[in-house]
Amino acid sequence: MKKFLIILFFGLLYVNNNSFGSDDILNSLQEGGKLIFIRHAIAPGNGDPENFDLKDCSTQRNLDKKGIRQSEKIGIFFKINKIKIDRVVSSEWCRCKDTAQIAFGKFETFNALNSFYDERFAANEFKQIEDLKYYIKNWNSNKNLVLVTHFVVISSMLNISSSSGEIIISDKNLRIIGAVNTL
Repeated sequence: MKKFLIILFFGLLYVNNNSFGSDDILNSLQEGGKLIFIRHAIAPGNGDPENFDLKDCSTQRNLDKKGIRQSEKIGIFFKINKIKIDRVVSSEWCRCKDTAQIAFGKFETFNALNSFYDERFAANEFKQIEDLKYYIKNWNSNKNLVLVTHFVVISSMLNISSSSGEIIISDKNLRIIGAVNTL
């Protein structure tokens, strides 16, 4: 009996998360005033190469063909669903800027969205997260704010993991509303 209740509980959790995923999330996005965290699209590899240079995309992990298509799908999702965007803000890493450019066209960069995964940048985490929270606190719009960033930033801000190209929606108080997987 105990095993059945555990299976039933996790089964209901799965169903509830999936049923919440479509109409409620879309309505929330169309309502506006939401934070939209997007992990950059598929860029094969892990971390940053030894010769990483922020100003030189050829030294960084970049989107592959799948990542480019995934970025296009992200843009199409927002366009066909008429989701209003106040602004798109991206990490300074090329894979994030490319995701933002392909999906939305116009964007600005903000170093608080940069990765701190690599030990070379790990000491930046606290300041970046504080700067990002301050930015969000002072943002006010009836449209949505898109933040194109990295796994570590999303994890630190929302305490949730994300896959490449995943769209995670929260309110301004960082309460998660839902997610859209774009794979």
